Amino acid sequence: MNRTFRISFSLKNTYRVNSILYGIKQIPLIKRLLPETLYGVRGLKIFANILSGIWEIVMIFLGKFLYVAGMIYGLALLYDQVSMGRLFMHIFFFLTVIGAFTNTYMFNPSRDKYYAMILMRMDARAYTLVNYGYALLRVILGFLPFTLLFGRIAGAPWWFCWLAPFFVAGLKLTMAMIHLMIYEKNGKVPNENMLGKAGWGILCLLSAAAYGLPAIHILLWPELMAVGMFLSFFVGVCAIKKILSFRYYTEMYKEVLSKAMNQMDEIAKTAKTSSQKLISADTQIQSRKKGFEYLNELFIKRHQKILWRSSKRLAAGCGAVILGMLLAFYLQPGFRAETNRVLMTFLPYFVFIMYMMNRGTGFTRALFMNCDHSLLTYSFYKEPKMVLALFRIRLREIIKVNLLPAFVLGAGLALILYMSGGTDQPLNYGIVFISIICMSVFFSVHYLTIYYLLQPYNAATEMKSGTYQIVLSVTYLVCFFMMQLRMPIVIFGCICIGFSLLYCVVACILVYRLAPKTFRLRN
Repeated sequence: MNRTFRISFSLKNTYRVNSILYGIKQIPLIKRLLPETLYGVRGLKIFANILSGIWEIVMIFLGKFLYVAGMIYGLALLYDQVSMGRLFMHIFFFLTVIGAFTNTYMFNPSRDKYYAMILMRMDARAYTLVNYGYALLRVILGFLPFTLLFGRIAGAPWWFCWLAPFFVAGLKLTMAMIHLMIYEKNGKVPNENMLGKAGWGILCLLSAAAYGLPAIHILLWPELMAVGMFLSFFVGVCAIKKILSFRYYTEMYKEVLSKAMNQMDEIAKTAKTSSQKLISADTQIQSRKKGFEYLNELFIKRHQKILWRSSKRLAAGCGAVILGMLLAFYLQPGFRAETNRVLMTFLPYFVFIMYMMNRGTGFTRALFMNCDHSLLTYSFYKEPKMVLALFRIRLREIIKVNLLPAFVLGAGLALILYMSGGTDQPLNYGIVFISIICMSVFFSVHYLTIYYLLQPYNAATEMKSGTYQIVLSVTYLVCFFMMQLRMPIVIFGCICIGFSLLYCVVACILVYRLAPKTFRLRN
């Protein structure tokens, strides 16, 4: 077992170290200082191994922190007239049940399992037991400090905070045992990446129970949760015997991994075909404009379904939610005061919503896949004046695409603020609307700017920029943490508007100075 763990961990660590070295090599200010024989430099490999070890430790805790802080404690703060302690327990309980059948860690057909058990022919039983045990240990260690911290802040009892991580592990062990027993009986093994209609239906019902029941003041009894948690832990401990004695790991993984690899290839082919179908092949599409304006207009017209369909759907969705809120005000007048209180301080929350609504990544991906990956092979296309001219045109278009749902949401929030009781400062209505518009413009500029400064794709349309992925991850984290910020409309709105304007100016200057050098196909 020890030898299997060392080999499997070494395999993952080698892949991670090489990824770190590759990512360092892609950083614009550093790559010129590094030698071409980067992967053979002992000092850098030691440094990458240290980073890999730090990353392993961070990943044990970071994901669990974001999960407990955001999905449980953070969302629990949105409810009113509900016991925070019981609400924390209620949401955690149902989300743990969801995680038990959607991710047991054993039946996730990942590529590292395929490489180890199929290509390297490692012993499937030993590999599974070692890595599954390590995954469960990560779960317990990762959850424990945050269930104690946020659980006690929320007011959950001590027994729940201590037992919660073991409840998670026990329920995953129980589900793994059930799946192994089903395989022994009829040869069927689940694929956690392909839930199916029934799986998605169960997931939706449990999600509704987790977040919907508290909205109507229905929470699980603590005694019932205690029984369920202790029972799950006890059954999970008993399940260890079955997991250790299971004899068909090799046959099972050959089946599930071979199917998974085939499905990945099929999904990739289907996605490419579906993407192509969304592009209009109408030869009658024309333009009377010239130069890059001609190229841009043809691109926009042929990609209407990709660019504008999602924007229109988002706008319609925002409109439906706003009308639903207004109907709720009519049916439940008492709902107005709480909504007004939330809107007066929850404007930072909409940074994350605008991040999710923005079509920037889809727009830039479509630009490269269906335009730039061919045109960047021509020298004229990379001339500074050409790069800057096309950047201005594209910036205008992406702002237009994202403005439609932003306009609906901004106007709707101002209307909801007015209908929920209004505000003593009429300026708040304008600030709410303008700040939403500025958020939309900011994300439009942000995604197009990093596309031009860090152009992440190679000629085969593969993403090859670690820096680009880091910037996207940092953007997500900043927007996620903005949900935890509470600030009056006037203060946050003015900060948001000022920052957006400043960012747009700085981004355009950076593109003007750097894009002619950075907007290239990657090797």
